[in-house]
Amino acid sequence: MIDFTPLWETMEKKNISQYKLLKSDINNKTLDILKNDGNITLLTLEKICRACDCTPNEVVRFIEGENQEI
Repeated sequence: MIDFTPLWETMEKKNISQYKLLKSDINNKTLDILKNDGNITLLTLEKICRACDCTPNEVVRFIEGENQEI
């Protein structure tokens, strides 16, 4: 399972708003996908990383089964 909790934690830590993501070519639909731990493209992941000045590990993590990180 994909989990975007690291993104929200990174944004909070760096004081980055959702508005900044919107200004970085991330649309409302994509924000909804992120909030629901849906699938995004690598291009979107790159845009997020550039907007937040972070690495993919600070955006997404993968969880296997129930509450078990891999």
